[in-house]
Amino acid sequence: MNILTSVALWLIPQPFHVVPPGEPRFAALGESDMTEAQKAVHSAIASGPRGGVRGPFNALLRSPELAERVQKLGEYLRFNSALPSRLNEFAVLITARYWTAQYEWYAHQILALKAGLDPAVAADLAQGIRPAKLQPDEALVYDFCTELHRDKSVSDAAYAAALDAFGERGIVDLLGVSGYYTLVSMVLNVDRHPLPAGVSAPLRDPKAP
Repeated sequence: MNILTSVALWLIPQPFHVVPPGEPRFAALGESDMTEAQKAVHSAIASGPRGGVRGPFNALLRSPELAERVQKLGEYLRFNSALPSRLNEFAVLITARYWTAQYEWYAHQILALKAGLDPAVAADLAQGIRPAKLQPDEALVYDFCTELHRDKSVSDAAYAAALDAFGERGIVDLLGVSGYYTLVSMVLNVDRHPLPAGVSAPLRDPKAP
């Protein structure tokens, strides 16, 4: 093979791996597929308060050092936030709705309702409308998080109301949960992480006709 032929072959677009539509892009990792670093992170997640390795972590394990740091941040925000669980999970749902993150919504709607969120609030939010039956503290979280996602900041009025209700730590934890679950939404959506068998997509894609 001469040099001109070699260059010509190099210039031909090479095939790349395409996952069929509807299938996850990151194949499930079994123990035999994992490196020692991946096994260590997998074990840390499975033995922690989550009680299992689900959602974004199959994809995140491809970068075990990142996965370890992400899972510790998520553990704090989910289980030790300064915000009550009802409000914390409501903020997760607001993020999931903004990103149309189907699996995130599916998993955290269950947790939000268990924490005391009114099912009617979740139903309205799923439709992309301001819930009609918000409690006063839920309205503060809704306004703060909606402005944050939509405007990339919050107004003085939303900040002052949240500060009065939750304090500075509460505001920082609210920012933290919004940012963390934005990352989770990105990972889940890029992965095309599937819902459990028999579960329909709970959120309408705003881009759909």
